[in-house]
Amino acid sequence: MRSKKRDFNFILGICLLAITLIPAFVGLFWTPYDPEKMDYSMKLAGISIRHIYGCDNFGRDVFSRIMSGSGITLLIAVGTVLFGSILGTVIGCFTGYYGGLIDECLMRINDVALAFPSLLLALVIVSLMGTGKYQVMLALGLAFIPSYARIVRGEYLRIKNLDYVKAAKLAGASDMRIMFVHILPNTKTVLFSSVLIGFNNAILAEAGLSFLGIGVQPPDASLGRMLSEAQAYMFTNPSYVLFTGCTIVMLILGFSLLSKAKRWQ
Repeated sequence: MRSKKRDFNFILGICLLAITLIPAFVGLFWTPYDPEKMDYSMKLAGISIRHIYGCDNFGRDVFSRIMSGSGITLLIAVGTVLFGSILGTVIGCFTGYYGGLIDECLMRINDVALAFPSLLLALVIVSLMGTGKYQVMLALGLAFIPSYARIVRGEYLRIKNLDYVKAAKLAGASDMRIMFVHILPNTKTVLFSSVLIGFNNAILAEAGLSFLGIGVQPPDASLGRMLSEAQAYMFTNPSYVLFTGCTIVMLILGFSLLSKAKRWQ
C-alpha cells in the first residue's frame, strides 16, 4: 500500500511539474508574444484562440507572461536553494562533526535565526538591501541557511559515531575527507528531500514578497508580481488571476509530492 501511494505521489508530482516547468523552460527562449508588449485594444480580453489565457490590464498575453514569469520565479528558487543549502550544509558539517564551543556558538545564533519565520527574516533583509530579483534571491538564501544547517547537523550527530566512521579515523583519513567523502553522501536522502521542500518554500516566499511589491520589480515578470497585478481584476477578468494562481499551486504541490515520495523510499 505504501509503495503504491509513493508511486502515485511520484507520478502525480512529475506530471504537475512537467505542466509548469516545460513552458517555463521554453519561455527562456521563445514565447508566443512579447511578454512586455502592450496592446490596449486587447485590454482584459478573455480566453480566445489567439490568447489561450486571455490578456492583462495592459493587453499583454497572460500565457506568455506566465511562461516568462515562471522562469524568473524558478531562477530565484534555484538560486535561493543552492545558496542556502550549500552554506547551511557547510555549517552543519562543521558543527555536527566537531561539536564543542563551535557548535554551541553557531547553533545558538542558528536558533535565534530560526525563531523568525523565513519570510519575515527575508523581509528585513530585502528592506536593507533593496528590491529586485537578485536581492530577493540573496535575502531568501540567507533566510534558508539556518534550517539546512540544523538538518545537516542532526544527521552528522547521528552518523559520526558509527563504525565505518571510526574505521576511517583509524585508517588515518583526515577530518575533511571523513566529513565530505564518508559522511556527507550518507545524508543525501534527507538532504534531497529538504531541497525539494526548499523549492516549495522559495517559490511561496518569492510570490509573497513580489505580491507585497518588495520583490521582483517591473518590467520583470514573476508569478508573485503577476498575482499582485491580477487581484484588482479578479471579477472583471478571473482567468488572469486563476491561471497565475494555479501555476503557483501546481509548482508547490509538485515539489511537495516528490519530496514525500522520496522520503518514503
